[in-house]
Amino acid sequence: MPLTQEQKKQFKSIGHHLKPVLIVADNGLTEGVLAELERALNDHELIKVQLRIVERADRLATIDELCKAGKGELVQVIGKMALIYRKNPKPNKNLSNISRAHG
Repeated sequence: MPLTQEQKKQFKSIGHHLKPVLIVADNGLTEGVLAELERALNDHELIKVQLRIVERADRLATIDELCKAGKGELVQVIGKMALIYRKNPKPNKNLSNISRAHG
């Protein structure tokens, strides 16, 4: 289900303070990157991804692939950073960036 503008606004303010938990470089979406994406979304729900990819079009295509692979929702892209969200039905309150922001 697509995020509402209100949710996006809320997630952007939470995401502003996050450090990237995943870095994607020129070798793209390797098995290791996808495994880390899955773990990070599962643990944190809202994650910041840094893309060390020079071409903007390639970066955006990679972000799109990340969202599809992780079944996540793109919240925001600023330069080489992307904020991706995926709801965890049973979030770990200590790890979830959403739970911690509300706690």
